[in-house]
Amino acid sequence: MEKTLLQRRMLLAGDWVTGSEMIDVENPQDGEIIAQVPAATKEDALLAIQEGVKGAEIASRLSTFERMRILNNAANWIEERQSLFAETIATEGSKTIREARKEVKRCIETLRISAEEARRIHGETIPFDQMEGNQNRVGYFQRFPIGLIVAITPFNDPLNLVAHKLGPAIAAGNAIIVKPATVTPLSALLLAEAFEQAGLPKKVLSVITGHSKEIGDVLVTHPAVRMISFTGGYEAGQSIASKAGIKKLGMELGSNSPAIVLRDADIREAIESIVSGAFWAVGQNCLGVQRVYIEEEIYSIFEELLVDRTSQLLTGDKLSELTDMGPLITEKEAIRIENLVEEAIQNGAILLCGGQRNGAYYTPTVLTNVEADSKIAQVEIFGPVVIVDRVKDLNEAIQKSNNVSYGLQAGIFTQNLDNAFKAIRDLEFGGVMVNDSSDFRIDSMPFGGMKQSGIGREGVAFSIQEMTELKVVCFKLNHTN
Repeated sequence: MEKTLLQRRMLLAGDWVTGSEMIDVENPQDGEIIAQVPAATKEDALLAIQEGVKGAEIASRLSTFERMRILNNAANWIEERQSLFAETIATEGSKTIREARKEVKRCIETLRISAEEARRIHGETIPFDQMEGNQNRVGYFQRFPIGLIVAITPFNDPLNLVAHKLGPAIAAGNAIIVKPATVTPLSALLLAEAFEQAGLPKKVLSVITGHSKEIGDVLVTHPAVRMISFTGGYEAGQSIASKAGIKKLGMELGSNSPAIVLRDADIREAIESIVSGAFWAVGQNCLGVQRVYIEEEIYSIFEELLVDRTSQLLTGDKLSELTDMGPLITEKEAIRIENLVEEAIQNGAILLCGGQRNGAYYTPTVLTNVEADSKIAQVEIFGPVVIVDRVKDLNEAIQKSNNVSYGLQAGIFTQNLDNAFKAIRDLEFGGVMVNDSSDFRIDSMPFGGMKQSGIGREGVAFSIQEMTELKVVCFKLNHTN
């Protein structure tokens, strides 16, 4: 019996519409086409902006209570359909079903936090009489919605990364256009349905599917768009920044995060944390552990245990409860990883385990003897590869950790408070996790990096600050006494 292909529409200013051309959505595990979505045109993008300007006016008039109600209703709608959302994530993307379930729970949490933070958008009074001659002035500042936001999201967290932009935008009273990754649009469309069912007014939200080369410049450069919130690679972020014009930019541009393991660390705890941090979602994770610096006294035992634990990871069917790691998002990405590893080996790196490709699958890989200035040590690998290196002390570990262009998060494993605080002070990263890998995050914390890792901070309350404008109000009173 021939399988009926799922045809999904995109949400254009509150209306579900199709397109004259469609994009195939494939399961990276076997290349099966699981759905088709519209290929939005420049005209679609312009319409989304035009209607989004009206939506921004509507959103700004929603009371705090209404924003909270909509966000909580959306969270409830998703909670009642967790299996549907998890299966969608695991089918269109790289995550296993167990990883996908965790993402759905995080999305629900993100929306609930957004509802709570909507009631905390505060201002402050200002003592204008602090300056001589202003004794009859009083006032305050207040946060107002920024207007229309464009959010561009990647494939690796196709639901929760959209929620991290959509939740704060709605909480702050903005309208938003979401452009999800072309390879994983289905989760974002399901999230749009949740907001529609939750009672979000039309025009406030658009989720348009399509190719960046067709609609990207329209969304990024249009003067009516007041903010671009982008998660993706550095090169794409640099291109957006050069084109955007005078508007707010919020950018999370990835990293190649380090973990430092000192001789007093709980080695087995560090192994579990680093293996999880390196190979979660096939290493396609901006927070993923890429470089591990181990004090030389414990290097040999650490390397042995790390290789043993990594070799136990099971790759296979994403929907199996037994699978630890699925395929990369495309075979092209797996080939890119394969080439990076082979180039490193040709330049003297030693392969400790892994290094095998089968279609879009790439086995979890550990390398050592990698030169610090080599390509694989400097770029964001964004795949299931981790590099281990011995260091003589914490100072050398910090120096090597900082010797890259990125600075999102870092981890350090130690029982010594002095060492922990030295690392916190000297590591050039937006977050330092003590006795955890770089891959630790909760959805309410400030999240962002230094150097080429981005601009601004996400995390619901901090995104709301980015997505609002301060307005100062001052009253000059008539009384003179």
